[in-house]
Amino acid sequence: MALQIEKAHGLYLYDREGKAYLDLISGIGPSVLGHRHPYVQQAVEQQLNRYWHTLVYGEFVLAPQVQLATLLSDNLPAPLDSVYLVNSGAEATEGAMKLAKRYTGRTSFVACRRAYHGSTQGAASLMMPDDFTRAFRPLLPDIHHINFNEEADLSLITEQTAAVIVETIQGEAGIIPAKKAWLQALRQRCTATGALLILDEIQAGFGRTGRLFAFEHFDVIPDVLLLAKGFGGGMPLGAFVAPKAIMQTLSHDPVLGHITTFGGHPVSAAAGLATLEVLLQGDLLKAVPEKEARFRQNLQHPLIRELRSFGLWLAVDLGDALLVQRVIAHCIEQGVITDWFLFNDQSLRIAPPLTIGMDEIDRSCQIILEGLGDMG
Repeated sequence: MALQIEKAHGLYLYDREGKAYLDLISGIGPSVLGHRHPYVQQAVEQQLNRYWHTLVYGEFVLAPQVQLATLLSDNLPAPLDSVYLVNSGAEATEGAMKLAKRYTGRTSFVACRRAYHGSTQGAASLMMPDDFTRAFRPLLPDIHHINFNEEADLSLITEQTAAVIVETIQGEAGIIPAKKAWLQALRQRCTATGALLILDEIQAGFGRTGRLFAFEHFDVIPDVLLLAKGFGGGMPLGAFVAPKAIMQTLSHDPVLGHITTFGGHPVSAAAGLATLEVLLQGDLLKAVPEKEARFRQNLQHPLIRELRSFGLWLAVDLGDALLVQRVIAHCIEQGVITDWFLFNDQSLRIAPPLTIGMDEIDRSCQIILEGLGDMG
């Protein structure tokens, strides 16, 4: 896009000439409350005036980390009571993979095709198709792939599987929710074989679906939960969360089973805590279904082949990658930022801050439709 951003506030980014751009993708997820939310900014500024980095994670007791982990675990099902803070979603994936190996004593992983869990080498090893990874071989061995929502494929999960890692809703495939029965069958299969179930909610978590966590829609509880993006409210922050009985295996043999220098940085943790407090105290989550419906109501056009959505997370399927790029260019020209998906370049990505209002929804949809109208 080559846009030089000079400032950002609320729903908008501003370029050097002062032109405003409505951020319809939340910076690919992190800006769940928009840019520089006043409550989050206040928390960041207060922490900046206290202390920044102190010592390698775990050596000191840092209040923002403890407060965030406490509030997070208080709002998760009881088994998920131990939080390991990291810098990003990819690092959450890497930490969870090490945890699964250490806890189970196994080395094999099962992942879904067209899933995205990060670009570091362990996370990238989970990726299939390998368009984005084959140039970096060899990657981790003993990775097996199943088709999302295919119950017959669950037989590939065996007593040799350390963990199955899946997105509750596949994001980069173009917003493909798990079928409830399939996810529950997956949970049962993991329990039966002793494999850990890792749910990646790096994109789906923190209100995107209208619940704090997407798995709440499916009556399934994972063994390990991955968080990032919106978790930090615009600051770099991730986490993997597990029962203490599982997590404590990283504390011995070796004694430093997993360490990070900047993971859970006090300023990022303060931003994450403030973001979580806003989501829990306000009505943003309750408003998600109505806002989703408004998008669906507006986005009607002969060139739209399908509109897939789960909360304020939509894929506008145009069936044509070139058309998608032309619509993106039109939107940018008209002051709206949208995008495509890593494994679905035929669909437009819509994932605005949860703070978006009905007027902004109407205006952004009108601009998308005008772009399609010019090409119809």
